[in-house]
Amino acid sequence: MPTPTNKRKTTQPTIIKVGANEIGKLPPQALELEESVIAAMMIEKDAFNSVSDLLHPESFYADKHRFIFEAIRSLSAKEAPIDILSVAEELKLMGKLDQVGGIIYLSDLTRRIASAAHLHYHAQIVAQKATARDLITMACQIEEKGYDETQDVDELVEEATAKIFEISQRAQKRDVTHIYPVITEAFERMHKAAENDGNISGIPSGFTALDKITSGWQKSDLVIIAARPAMGKTAFVLSMAKNIAVDFNIPVAIFSLEMSNVQLVNRLIMNVCEIEGSKIRNGRLTPTEWDRLENQINVLQNAPIFVDDTPGLSVFELQSKARKLVKDKKIQLIIIDYLQLMNANGSSFGSREQEVSIISRSLKGLAKELDIPIIALSQLSRAVEKRDSSNSNVDGKKPLLSDLRESGAIEQDADMVCFIHRPEYYKLYDDGNGKDLRGLGQIIVAKHRNGATDEIWLRFIGKYTRFQNEDAAYDDNLYENMQTNTQTRTSRMNSMPIDDAHGASLNDSSRIDEPPTPF
Repeated sequence: MPTPTNKRKTTQPTIIKVGANEIGKLPPQALELEESVIAAMMIEKDAFNSVSDLLHPESFYADKHRFIFEAIRSLSAKEAPIDILSVAEELKLMGKLDQVGGIIYLSDLTRRIASAAHLHYHAQIVAQKATARDLITMACQIEEKGYDETQDVDELVEEATAKIFEISQRAQKRDVTHIYPVITEAFERMHKAAENDGNISGIPSGFTALDKITSGWQKSDLVIIAARPAMGKTAFVLSMAKNIAVDFNIPVAIFSLEMSNVQLVNRLIMNVCEIEGSKIRNGRLTPTEWDRLENQINVLQNAPIFVDDTPGLSVFELQSKARKLVKDKKIQLIIIDYLQLMNANGSSFGSREQEVSIISRSLKGLAKELDIPIIALSQLSRAVEKRDSSNSNVDGKKPLLSDLRESGAIEQDADMVCFIHRPEYYKLYDDGNGKDLRGLGQIIVAKHRNGATDEIWLRFIGKYTRFQNEDAAYDDNLYENMQTNTQTRTSRMNSMPIDDAHGASLNDSSRIDEPPTPF
């Protein structure tokens, strides 16, 4: 150990870059509190453990305090005692003892601190100052790039959003909670479930057999619904959104990255009014169909369904919009169509798999934060198509968890994974036990973190892109038999307020509160 001297070596604090109008200002700092925190760790046995989740080396403004904290953290990792002598020895091994001012500075720190009574409060202030410095640094970097005319502005916005999100995640800490209030909340949810028909504790999908398995979509759950193309992923979630919003009056938000809001609403009109898509596009409806459209369109006009069709939506944009929707519109369920079309701009990724992992992890975090279920559609790999599909192997085309496309993290992050499988698409019309599979779709619950896995059947009506309960009444000729006049008449679709029929698009916030336009 070096011979103590009366000359104290000091290290000048690092000055980070500030904006052009702020030259001469020191970044946010609390040197006296940093000294108090460091000293408390060396005089109190468990002091480091009580604040280790709040602080990291970069939390300290002064280099010497950063080095001392690194030494203390290293000693804790080795389960060694933490005191002045052990910290001095660790700093010597790191080659940093002289840079912090030697053992004299360590002794001076502990001599000035009587106890660690206010350690946690002081540590919180130190952490907040560090967060403020991070924000200033980030703002300066964005400001500098903003003046660079070669920079793409959209990419710069994404980068800024990503960095703010990263800083907020570092700063966001949740305290440990005693089990008593958690048990109280669990009991309250159980009582609410008992009051509901069928003991549905979450948001009902409207599909009876599915709700028996899931007890409804549960708060804070990330649900992945995956299928190969043409299986009816969008039809399934739109049928479900209609059930939830129309039948149960529960507000739903749909983020459609694949279809425009008008295309999505046309699908809903097909579903509710039972009108084929080609007729909706060309307006050549029979008188009976016009009457049915006029009578039933109000069901959609008054439904609490909100649509956002922003193309190339990033996960950071989604988080911002979702928070606003939950706050302003009391949204209780979010649907994303579909996950692979999202991006995580603003960060660098070594592969698409890593980017999808970030997206799925962020969606799970958002579901927990907002305490609502988030349902995200996902594509499956082509491995399904390569498997045997002979009539003797009717299950050969059933999706597997290993078929989830681009990232195993999707399976890991999801609380529930459901597959949509329509054997009829593969020309499989019989299950081998005499069950006719034509017009049926199978919902396979392949992963259920909080319950059982199972398979259920729904009826799929292709020309209306609708799923419904298997035992629900459906007569394909019902409305045709009611027709007394099959002559078509001039289209009135041009006068139909399509955009207003479902509430304004979320992209047009000025129109979101307008009342539905009467048909």
